[in-house]
Amino acid sequence: MDISVVVPLLNEEESLPELIAWIDRVMSENKFSYEVILIDDGSSDGSWGIIEAMTQANPCIRGIKFRRNYGKSAALYVGFAAAKGDVVITMDADLQDSPDEIPELFRMIKEDKYDLVSGWKKKRHDPVLTKNLPSKFYNWTVRRISGIKLHDMNCGIKAYRSNVIKSIEIYGEMHRYIPVLAKWAGYKKIGEKIVQHQERKYGVTKFGFERFIRGPLDLLSVTFITRFGKKPMHFFGMLGTLMFLSGGIITVWMIVGKLIAQFNHLKYRAVTDQPLFYIALVLVIIGVQLFLAGFLGELVSRSSSDRNHYLIDKEIGK
Repeated sequence: MDISVVVPLLNEEESLPELIAWIDRVMSENKFSYEVILIDDGSSDGSWGIIEAMTQANPCIRGIKFRRNYGKSAALYVGFAAAKGDVVITMDADLQDSPDEIPELFRMIKEDKYDLVSGWKKKRHDPVLTKNLPSKFYNWTVRRISGIKLHDMNCGIKAYRSNVIKSIEIYGEMHRYIPVLAKWAGYKKIGEKIVQHQERKYGVTKFGFERFIRGPLDLLSVTFITRFGKKPMHFFGMLGTLMFLSGGIITVWMIVGKLIAQFNHLKYRAVTDQPLFYIALVLVIIGVQLFLAGFLGELVSRSSSDRNHYLIDKEIGK
């Protein structure tokens, strides 16, 4: 199979028929063999009924329904696991991503040998203050931290070589950082394509202001997990060593100072009367705690099982 199109959705009953017709037209014109995997992330409208009808009318459509809302990362994770195509393309269900981009994205993966191609909505039809400016700042920050030169890290439309999406794990809000996860998994040929961004035709956005809090926190998480997830002692042990040594050096310095003063019959303060003593004590205690955190992290990382368990209510299609 040439292409798997993975579409996470939440309450998009109005846009689904138009989106599927658009995808089918593009695939037919380019003679692609394909499947569309629609992941209903706990919709409360008639989205699932529409998916059921479309799977009966078109054998290329598959549907997966969550019992409740888990979020976009969970939907993508399950969709990636189900995908069978050589190239996997993701897009949102709100018609703001154009299926007309699919042929060129496919070509860039197959002919230009990219591992991942991310869309870049160079001209956005979004509010400036609530979306455009925060998005620019977010992308600048991620570029600085990750070294990946993408202008639109969180663009919904992306293309992947199939082995890329089978090699990464996404959860929480990690869908924003799939290029970062792919790079740290060893897939370094990451490209970018300017894509058309269309105005929302139906419904309202499903992302609120909480993304401004979750996004930075998840960036810290993905940075830590990809670098130290399998070796937490390298992180906690290093910090613990620095804290412990700092406390120890301060303590030794105070004791040596006291002994020198005693030897020269000079006036001196008791070690326990000096504020530095308590600073050193706190540093030693924190150092020991960080060591313990590192050991516990090592135990957890060696005994942990798969974290992604989602309740799938229904599944239809091949």
